[in-house]
Amino acid sequence: MDKDRIERLEKKYKRNAPDAQNFHKGPGPARGPGRGRGPMTVSKPQDVGKTIARLFAYIGKDKWKLVVFLTCIVIYTLANLAGSYMLRPVINNLVYEDGSRTTLFNSLVRMGCIYAVGIVAQYLQSRIIISVSQNALKKLRNDLFAKIEKLPVRFYDTNNHGDIMSRFTNDVDAVGEMLNNTINQLISGTINIVGTLSLMLYTNLYLAVITVVMAPFMIMAGRAVAKRSRKYYKQQQAALGTLNGYIEEMVTGQKVVKVFCHEEIAGEEFAYLNDDLCNKQINAQFFGGIMGPVMGNLSQVSYSLTACIGGILCVIKGFDLGGLTIFVNYSRQFSRPINEISMQVNTIFSALAGAERVFDVMDREPETVDAEDAVAIVEKDGKKYYQVPASNKTYVNLDGTEVKGAVTVEHVTFGYNPDKTILKDISLYAKPGQKIAFVGSTGAGKTTITNLINRFYDIEEGKIYIDGIEIKDIRRNDLRENVAMVLQDTHLFTGTVKENIRYGRLDATDEEVESAARMASAHSFIMRLEHGYDTMLEGDGANLSQGQRQLLNIARAAISKAPILILDEATSSVDTRTEKHIEHGMDRLMASRTTLVIAHRLSTVRNANAIMVLENGEIIERGDHDDLLALRGRYYGLYTGLSELD
Repeated sequence: MDKDRIERLEKKYKRNAPDAQNFHKGPGPARGPGRGRGPMTVSKPQDVGKTIARLFAYIGKDKWKLVVFLTCIVIYTLANLAGSYMLRPVINNLVYEDGSRTTLFNSLVRMGCIYAVGIVAQYLQSRIIISVSQNALKKLRNDLFAKIEKLPVRFYDTNNHGDIMSRFTNDVDAVGEMLNNTINQLISGTINIVGTLSLMLYTNLYLAVITVVMAPFMIMAGRAVAKRSRKYYKQQQAALGTLNGYIEEMVTGQKVVKVFCHEEIAGEEFAYLNDDLCNKQINAQFFGGIMGPVMGNLSQVSYSLTACIGGILCVIKGFDLGGLTIFVNYSRQFSRPINEISMQVNTIFSALAGAERVFDVMDREPETVDAEDAVAIVEKDGKKYYQVPASNKTYVNLDGTEVKGAVTVEHVTFGYNPDKTILKDISLYAKPGQKIAFVGSTGAGKTTITNLINRFYDIEEGKIYIDGIEIKDIRRNDLRENVAMVLQDTHLFTGTVKENIRYGRLDATDEEVESAARMASAHSFIMRLEHGYDTMLEGDGANLSQGQRQLLNIARAAISKAPILILDEATSSVDTRTEKHIEHGMDRLMASRTTLVIAHRLSTVRNANAIMVLENGEIIERGDHDDLLALRGRYYGLYTGLSELD
């Protein structure tokens, strides 16, 4: 790969900023809504203590299990220490007192019983911590998914979808590895160190001092390695998320890749991201891997020094051989938990890196909460009515009135980023049952208007009303339930055809599902499927054509009782013949609804009550089809082909 290409990739993926490791914090994309493309960068750790406290808050929900777990750890540790100490009288009895076989047998039986208790305690602690950790992970995933569902559309527009998904996979798995194994070893290791040190001091003060003196060197060495390891593990997690995002993007757009022969370029970009991940993994794994050997060698030095000086004490100070035997054993036991804890550094920092990324999402600001006096929309006898709380004096006169679907936009100015305005002082209205069409160049702001009506984004200037009620004063869920959308990009869920249509209204009957399918001219092709309405769809409806998928999307909107309908290039994926088939059904669908239509095919908007022609975020022409043709302006040029929709 040439140097210029590498520089472009570095700029594209911002990997030349090694400490950039956090979600995009900007106010939103200049390009407007769409699939998140850029990598989610990662920042330096903000507060490790806070992250650990939040993780342990999930574990703390099983308090009684933790009490049993800690009790088992104490029993297991004491059993090991007591069993080791019993070697002292056994050895001394054999060496100095010529002990009998019976005494030796009884001592061994007691040791066996003590170790058996330790084994049972170890088994119980392992089972309990696995149960606790898995419950904590389940709660963590639930909380993360619940938060993802509450985040605004802006979050998805500005972040890579693959990297968002990696929060549920790589990052949560890293946390699970730590909860399953590392916590157990950290607690048992700490208790083991304290217990072993106490017995060493009791056995021989001089040798204990030597062992303790070596401990700071081991700790300093471990800390030095851990400091480097931590940084690289953060970078590894970020690079892994970026690579996952790229893979997800390439797999989803594989047809486009092949159509434009982009395989070689895609391979180069993947190789670059893969190399970047590989380099960061090498650094992370290297510094995580050398922790064990470094600590092990220092442990051997401590062990050898203790054995040599202990032998000298046996000769000149009368130190018993049994005491020396158990002390060198304790010396090794003292360093072993330190080694084990140090070996867990890579797991700990990988988990903390993942946890910070998970909590970063969970700390994001959700969509604004509805006001206590927000207007609700209720259904009664098949009709929908506004329900205004008594505390809301602004719209008290509208309490109990039927939802008609009149839409009014007054002097709305909006931009996804503060430095770039998309809509400029837009004003329009749609009476109940009217069909309003939006045409204009790509990027003119057509889709943005519909996003604002649904409150996917909140406006900075201006107001939008439905039946005279400002949309920010209506409960968000009630608002969206009453604005049905048919988007250009279809999305079908894993499930049957019937379930996908019913997604528009979950309480719809089978008869209503079939009626909606007939209205969208989807019934005939559905009946040709292997199992009709019970045909299982997977992979976003991969076994259907693009046109068939869009027909199901239209049927989903048809089954909704929403009084407002938004069609965003709804027929762009449908061929001309299919479009003719569904025109009558669409007319029936729109007959009793206020409809906002975005279309590039101007033939589909000829019968609109009003057509808005947008350019650069402004309405430059408005009127019905005949009026706009008579103006011989922009619409006339688009309709006659004298100018193009660019």
